[in-house]
Amino acid sequence: MTAVQTQTIHRVTHEIKRRRLEVLRVVDLTPRMRRITLGGPELAGFISLGTDDHVKLLFPQNAAETAALETLVLGAGKTGQPLPAMRDYTPRRYDLDTLELDIDFVLHGDGPAATWAEQAEPGQFLHIGGPRGSMIVPDIFDSYLLIGDETALPAIARRLEGLAANRRALVIVEVENGAEQQKLESPAEVQVIWVLREGGKDHLLRTVKQLQVPAGNLYAWVATEARTSRQIRRVLLDEHGLDDQFVKAAGYWRLDDTVEQ
Repeated sequence: MTAVQTQTIHRVTHEIKRRRLEVLRVVDLTPRMRRITLGGPELAGFISLGTDDHVKLLFPQNAAETAALETLVLGAGKTGQPLPAMRDYTPRRYDLDTLELDIDFVLHGDGPAATWAEQAEPGQFLHIGGPRGSMIVPDIFDSYLLIGDETALPAIARRLEGLAANRRALVIVEVENGAEQQKLESPAEVQVIWVLREGGKDHLLRTVKQLQVPAGNLYAWVATEARTSRQIRRVLLDEHGLDDQFVKAAGYWRLDDTVEQ
């Protein structure tokens, strides 16, 4: 990798490896957010260079899908094997010295991931795969605008923790109610606006329309429901005049699908 690459936004790919990890700890961060710490020898060599990376979590629903996990090759295309349900989640933290990986789950009450997380306890096992790659956003900006909902909190928290002390960040997060607010740590100067869903429909979009964009060279990142992310992106470009190449908006879930992270 060249010095120029390290100072620009760029993508790197990783070997896709399937890992069988043990549940080590289960901690409730808020009434609707649960952190599950996974670990074991198969975590050795795990790599996640981007703060919004995703790993695939695999949730077999029957004996055939469970058996297929032993030989499943991720990224191999159609193989005829019975495939388990898969969901994308952001690695919140990983430590190769202790061989631990934290995954934060929104307990929204449906879908294979939330259902599994609600009953998870130490001693159980979970298969994961990836990350397939990482989008590297070096800390070269004066300011950061980070917008999301609960599903985006792991990525937002990772980004904030990695910022330099002379940076500024404006964070806007939509959560169900006041009990879902989390403490976000950062060396940078951070302002957090919590948007409560109980405040009404489209409250997040209205908040973005009314915000004062941070000064200086700015990078904006958005992750929420797919349609909402598209709407927010247009507001940032059309109404706030942000530079398209430094605005990333992702749909982490859809209204007609289960919630992803």
